[in-house]
Amino acid sequence: MADKQISLPAKLINGGIAGLIGVTCVFPIDLAKTRLQNQQNGCRLYTSMSDCLIKTIRSEGYFGMYRGAAVNLTLVTPEKAIKLAANDFFRHHLSKDGKLTLLKEMLAGCGAGTCQVGELLVTCRFQLFSCQMARRTAQRKLMPETVAAGTVEAKSPTAMQITRQLLKEKGIAGLYKGLGATLLRDVPFSIIYFPLFANLNNLGKRGSDGPAPFYVSFISGCLAGSTAAVAVNPVDVIKTRLQSLTRGSTEDTYSGVTDCIRKILRNEGPTAFLKGAYCRALVIAPLFGIAQVVYFLGVGEFILSFLPKKHD
Repeated sequence: MADKQISLPAKLINGGIAGLIGVTCVFPIDLAKTRLQNQQNGCRLYTSMSDCLIKTIRSEGYFGMYRGAAVNLTLVTPEKAIKLAANDFFRHHLSKDGKLTLLKEMLAGCGAGTCQVGELLVTCRFQLFSCQMARRTAQRKLMPETVAAGTVEAKSPTAMQITRQLLKEKGIAGLYKGLGATLLRDVPFSIIYFPLFANLNNLGKRGSDGPAPFYVSFISGCLAGSTAAVAVNPVDVIKTRLQSLTRGSTEDTYSGVTDCIRKILRNEGPTAFLKGAYCRALVIAPLFGIAQVVYFLGVGEFILSFLPKKHD
């Protein structure tokens, strides 16, 4: 029996919609995760994720929890579209008689992560803006004395202002600060996540060829996402630190990945690499659980079914 062909346009639409819905649901937790990871021993604004969310609501209102959401939504649509569709594409072409070995599943995940390289050139830049804007907003709202002293600007900078500052101080390379750490995080994440999700999802399938119920895909996405997220959290901490541009007088600055690792180990100890791990797991688990359910609903195929088909 010939292998069933996959429709890349449909998969890309599914991935984009899945990313938009998933990120909208979990963005407040992601904001708390970023702020927690940016904290160093000399400057602790929050004691926990709940403390961060409560202080954010008190100082910035409910919609403060969605500060920077537009940037993330702009990024996640193509990022999820590429990642999910690419994984399906590689799995399809690496499979033999519809079956994949674990090694080939990992290769497909690696291929999906690697396909993000072009997208990461944009993603890294916007994440840099997001991290910086979140940090300055937190300092301005919760540490007004720093504003009075001139340490922090009275108003949160815009992405364009940060761009001009980076170009002036660091040149073009400054816009892609943390790109290496982002690659080191996202490719291993895909290698772990996609094989684990596929195997967990297969356990709940109805028959050999039937699809798994939506709740099985949701639970599988949550378990696989949280596992992969915790596994790569140390690199996520490094990425977040590298992309934070403004530091307090008691905080470290880093020249690169190696320098960041060395200073974190020396000044904060190995446990610092687990900062925000449970927040990240709480972000990634529902994000990928929701994304996988939406992805398998087949919205893209439904939309494309209304387009006129070409006849030979």
